[in-house]
Amino acid sequence: MLNIATNSYAGSKVTAIDYYGDTLQVNLQSSFSIPYNEKPTKVGVHDFYEALNKTNYKPLVARLLQYKEQHQLNDWLYYQLIRKTAQSIAPKAENYTRYTLYKWFLLAKSGYDATLAISGDSQLFFYVHCDENVYDVPYYMNNGKQYVCLNRHDYAAAYNLQQTGLFATDVDIPEATKAFSYKVTQLPDFTPQRYSVKDIQFNYHDKLYHFKIKVSDDVQTAFNNYPVVDYQDYFNIPLSHTTYSSLIPILKGAVADMKQKKGIDYLMQFTRNAFLYEDDRQSYGKEKRMSPEQTLLNKYSDCDDRAALFFYLVKEIYNLPMIVLLYPTHVTIAIKFDKPQGETIEYKGNKYTICEPTPQLQDLRVGEISPEFKNMSYQVAYEYIPK
Repeated sequence: MLNIATNSYAGSKVTAIDYYGDTLQVNLQSSFSIPYNEKPTKVGVHDFYEALNKTNYKPLVARLLQYKEQHQLNDWLYYQLIRKTAQSIAPKAENYTRYTLYKWFLLAKSGYDATLAISGDSQLFFYVHCDENVYDVPYYMNNGKQYVCLNRHDYAAAYNLQQTGLFATDVDIPEATKAFSYKVTQLPDFTPQRYSVKDIQFNYHDKLYHFKIKVSDDVQTAFNNYPVVDYQDYFNIPLSHTTYSSLIPILKGAVADMKQKKGIDYLMQFTRNAFLYEDDRQSYGKEKRMSPEQTLLNKYSDCDDRAALFFYLVKEIYNLPMIVLLYPTHVTIAIKFDKPQGETIEYKGNKYTICEPTPQLQDLRVGEISPEFKNMSYQVAYEYIPK
């Protein structure tokens, strides 16, 4: 993924970092390359930080932040840029501890409240202050602030962090004050040449609809280690510009002459039948909520993923109020139509029509719910009100 080209001059080198097809030129001072060949210890981490802090690191951090501002990168996508930069300085495969130390230093010097902790068996864990709900990664509390782990995925699933214990490294970085956010409200302009064409087809009222949409593996890479977050956050991750342009105008055209109920039904059937179903635990070995574009990209998806894609399509094409219904074993969507249709859910004085975007044993229509969920308790996980 990372392509590096260097030209050396006067104790520095210009490094070209491939950020999803875009090239970022950074000037790396030779003094910024600090060795670290021991197991992580509090003293060793402190000494490494002090050595890096004495280098001329500020132009590099300023360049990264300039790129972040220029491309309006959310924190998660900015962190991917930091990962790629750290990889160019200290390759992960050569020395994992050193790679992690550079990620921490660059994120902290970018203003984020990032910390390190060492486990009882001398493993290095990287945390950042985050005030949002994050469900599948370790965290700890300090002075009322939540710190979530950014590198748990680098360790085996069976690794028991609670058994080994953690010891803080206690490095004070005055400028590291900002909380990190997992909200992604804009995707990068991935290089068009890195998109491929995917054929999607589904049958609606005995007519076969066939689409050719553009998708990029860069989207999958960008969200490889993205954790499980609140429904509100991941349902609102947008499509990239290229994928949006290849799909949304076509769907808008397909429903343009349909009444509201039929148009919603068309989008529901598209989301239900244009993709193969498989539970995340079968595909990935754990719960994994995919963004709408990942659902378009991947061969398999489950109810969480279909609900997110359907929500996004309805929001973009009709922009109707919606609620996300969370059952013990299922997630689905209910929409506030101009006129209620079939089975409805009353919420805050409004009637929402259930629209099932995931394949069920019955071919459910708008306003119908699967019998197994009819008398099952649920909670409203997210309410969307158009602005």
